[in-house]
Amino acid sequence: MCGASGAAFGVAILKKLIQKDSISQIALMISATGKRCLHDEVDLGPEDLVALSPKVSLRSDQNVGADIASGSYRQDGMIIAPCSAGALGRIAWGVSNNLISRAADVCLKERKPLVICLRETPLNRVHLENMLRLHDAGAILMPLMPGFYSKPKDFEDLFDTFALRVLDQLGYSDHDPRRWQG
Repeated sequence: MCGASGAAFGVAILKKLIQKDSISQIALMISATGKRCLHDEVDLGPEDLVALSPKVSLRSDQNVGADIASGSYRQDGMIIAPCSAGALGRIAWGVSNNLISRAADVCLKERKPLVICLRETPLNRVHLENMLRLHDAGAILMPLMPGFYSKPKDFEDLFDTFALRVLDQLGYSDHDPRRWQG
């Protein structure tokens, strides 16, 4: 989770990951500004997210020597939600100045799914070019733009539906009545 508005989306995605029996470990990283957004937007701290499940372990964003900073570490992929425009730019240009950007770089080089949920508007040319650069490098870009075809009853429903779509990108699909039935 980076320092962009949209912490509730990150929390919803984390809760969906926790529910997956096939997932035994979730490495959670929250940037310093991400911690502030988490507190300001949803009144939670990192310790509250870790307390949700023993599967969740918090990694310091400054520990570039953590297990997930290595290509030899076995992982399914990475989700950055929300992702700030600054983090997007650092990842797009290979600037691994913290654990989030380093772990993202590892996903790209190891050809693991990297799902980036950018939260920025309006977008300028630099943002668009960085998005295209990451797309071309293999990242999956899913800006925080929820769909409304599921007729969400409240914000939680909206966040959950978006989280479902994000997990699809990592191959964790579920049957859900909110999917488009067309």
